[in-house]
Amino acid sequence: MQGSAVIATPLDQAEGLRRMRARKPVKVIAVASGKGGVGKTNVAVNLAVALAQQDAKPLLFDADLGLGNVDILLGLSPRYNLSHVVSGEKSIEEVLVNGPQGIRVLPAASGIARMAVLDGLAQASLIQAVSNLDIDVDYLLIDLAAGIAGDVLTFSCAAQDVIVVVSNEPASITDAYALIKLLSRDHGVRRFRVLPNMVRDQREGQMLFQRVAAVADRYLDVSLDLIGSIPLDPALRSAVRSQRAIVELYPDSPAARALRELATTVRGWSLPAGPAGHIEFFMERLLSAERSLQSL
Repeated sequence: MQGSAVIATPLDQAEGLRRMRARKPVKVIAVASGKGGVGKTNVAVNLAVALAQQDAKPLLFDADLGLGNVDILLGLSPRYNLSHVVSGEKSIEEVLVNGPQGIRVLPAASGIARMAVLDGLAQASLIQAVSNLDIDVDYLLIDLAAGIAGDVLTFSCAAQDVIVVVSNEPASITDAYALIKLLSRDHGVRRFRVLPNMVRDQREGQMLFQRVAAVADRYLDVSLDLIGSIPLDPALRSAVRSQRAIVELYPDSPAARALRELATTVRGWSLPAGPAGHIEFFMERLLSAERSLQSL
């Protein structure tokens, strides 16, 4: 089915807000990292599967729009992806695929340059399209691209919680701080959940968190929460080769146990007080900005 690109008009956005408020609250969590190679996508994938194992209903949104690999980690072969939504060829419902334990996955494109440089309106339209999905979901997990590109900032601002995955190497620590600084200083994000990954033990995870928190406390007006740590586990590499989630393939491995504990922690986070969550607030800000421009 051929169509026009997914660009939301103010009327479409207002209708989207009305529909979102008529549904139950959804916890929107962005999974971010200052740099690549710290295991961010593995965390997002396994968190989604672990939540499903605990009878939650997660939707995993691969928001690394030009270099998505959630489908690869899960051994999925989607026929369509978000590039077909942006081009207008498919609706967002048509690109949804089913993953392990019943999770739903929105696959990104891979190797399509134009997807990596979507403008703010296209990014906001994707957020609204995801928000308007008429499916039963408890958690929307947004697996962001690494770094501080525009789409990372946009999707982070649309989330209620931002998990920053960090590993014990100088570049990861420096870049995680840069991401936190940019989101807090320029975009008003004040709370971050920090997750040390690939650490030797909990003590190393605690020390890694303290290194990030010490600098943030000194220079930024933010709140950082340590939400656990994921150990370096050889079973994870085997799970990646098998294109399976470690919480499913090796449930008794140290990393799988830590990831299940993370899912339990996430389930304890409060949901939005009413049907409107932060993702709706983001759309309201967008509408307000457009109205201001039109009045000039």
